[in-house]
Amino acid sequence: MVEVGERAPEFVLPDQHGQRVRLSSFSDRRDVILVFYPYSFTGVCGGELLALNEQLSQLQNDRVQLLAVSVDSMFSQRAFAEQQGLGFPLLADFWPHGEVARAYGVFDEKVGVALRGTFVIDKQGVVRWAVLNAIPDARDITGYHRALATL
Repeated sequence: MVEVGERAPEFVLPDQHGQRVRLSSFSDRRDVILVFYPYSFTGVCGGELLALNEQLSQLQNDRVQLLAVSVDSMFSQRAFAEQQGLGFPLLADFWPHGEVARAYGVFDEKVGVALRGTFVIDKQGVVRWAVLNAIPDARDITGYHRALATL
């Protein structure tokens, strides 16, 4: 897994609307919360993303950008975002399958999905906080707030 203090691997992925999102486009402007999750349309993932959406004004604003990534297709991401009313980008690490999750060291090769890896990346592109949860284990959202407070 990418460690705290390391440069975050660059990526370009389509969001749920087909817009290409490049990590470095936030450099010098916003810190980034990068949330990997296994599957759209599942209970734990849906609950986590809804919890993020409820605190969206604190987690996505002129200082911070929230990005969520799974190996689902752009079309699945769009349907999921619309169904759940999510107001932040869901990125499709669909093809090459899990390439970005692999770069961050959070891809489960046996299952073929991303684990619950979370990274707070500062404006200079350096990972300042990271946590990894197993697939069935939901994350504690208070950790995101503590990490952001240190930047």
